[in-house]
Amino acid sequence: MGPCADPETSAAVARAAEDAGFDSLWTAEHVVLPDPQVPPSPVGPRERLLDPLASLAFLAGQTRTATLATGIVILPQRNPVVLAKNLASIDVLSKGRLAFGVGAGYLEPEFRAIGADYEGRGARTDEYLEAILALWTEEQPSYAGETVSFSGIDAHPRPVQTPHPPILVGGTSAPALRRAQRFGAGWYGFLRTPEATAEDLAGLARAADAVSRPAALGRLEITVTPAPGIDAEGAARYRDLGVDRLVLLPLARDRDGLLAFVDAAGESLVRKLA
Repeated sequence: MGPCADPETSAAVARAAEDAGFDSLWTAEHVVLPDPQVPPSPVGPRERLLDPLASLAFLAGQTRTATLATGIVILPQRNPVVLAKNLASIDVLSKGRLAFGVGAGYLEPEFRAIGADYEGRGARTDEYLEAILALWTEEQPSYAGETVSFSGIDAHPRPVQTPHPPILVGGTSAPALRRAQRFGAGWYGFLRTPEATAEDLAGLARAADAVSRPAALGRLEITVTPAPGIDAEGAARYRDLGVDRLVLLPLARDRDGLLAFVDAAGESLVRKLA
């Protein structure tokens, strides 16, 4: 997004991040934005936002080791059968480096423009996740739900990662926290202070009591985007809470500024806290 909507800039920043020791590169998604901007829209309608899947497919060929993460895909706006193919293709092209971050969305004007059901987005998100997992993991994929159903079909290649790429569930609502416990290898919180993160972790603990978490998922990994400008002391506060990963949000608006940010953060955060 922003300056990284330019391919040369995104490639340079991605390679610099790998060299600086960052473990992952993250994208965002909004297909359209309200014009004029109205709450809770996060950015103005002229913000440059590439499609996250196209961006990660491009970065797969520009990088070697970094995890390529969607942060997040707005799942109920997508066709899950097509999306399963898109995501599997990225995992193959990147040789198993995809992380599938997913959320239910929150901008009603965006849903309306796409023609997607806003009120039923939560239930649709759950069904779409189940359908995608069936396509990725079942020998003869089939699914029968209220919003998606299929049988007598198959799709290859499957993802490189087995049993499938990690699913990271975004959102802080009670349904989102329950979804994270039910489906997620990880949970992702965007622009969360340490205090808010502590509340989120308490909510995740309550969600764990309310749903059955598959044992194969193991421990829920915690990823947070803090406010821009975080230093090593601030990062340590998140680590002490039990956060596993911070996804940094730069304020730089050009290539040189982004490269300087990556270099400085690599020195002050990545290497210092390793």
